[in-house]
Amino acid sequence: MPVIGRDEILQHVPHAGRMCLIDEVTSWDAGGIVCLARSHAREDHPLRRFGRLSALHLVEYGAQAMAIHGALLERERGAQAQPGMLVSVRDFRTQVPSLDGLAGPLTVAARSQMARPGALIYEFRCLHDGIAIASGRVAVMLSTAA
Repeated sequence: MPVIGRDEILQHVPHAGRMCLIDEVTSWDAGGIVCLARSHAREDHPLRRFGRLSALHLVEYGAQAMAIHGALLERERGAQAQPGMLVSVRDFRTQVPSLDGLAGPLTVAARSQMARPGALIYEFRCLHDGIAIASGRVAVMLSTAA
């Protein structure tokens, strides 16, 4: 049973329709989040090109988990999450060239490494069938109201 389902996720992140890649949040706390995604198996995946879905797109899964986590933290504070822009990906490693043929859900975990006004850094890991298939760090600059 998901802690947070797709309908609620769509209320908290800017990703709409098929571009919202995360299906559910299975757990989260102040330091991080664990999500499940099944979108990689869809033929109509919005990032699929020429019938293939590159493992590079796991960065987007990590970034979306991060965005959901930030939105949940802001909701607890009674605030709205600020829009952000991914500005850096570091130490990205993958053990698979593509997501094609991976049956079953992906587990996407993200942990906050740094949170300052206007900037966030998260570490993420993607697993399939309990095996780590990608990891990295993502930095986001948040929009600030003038």
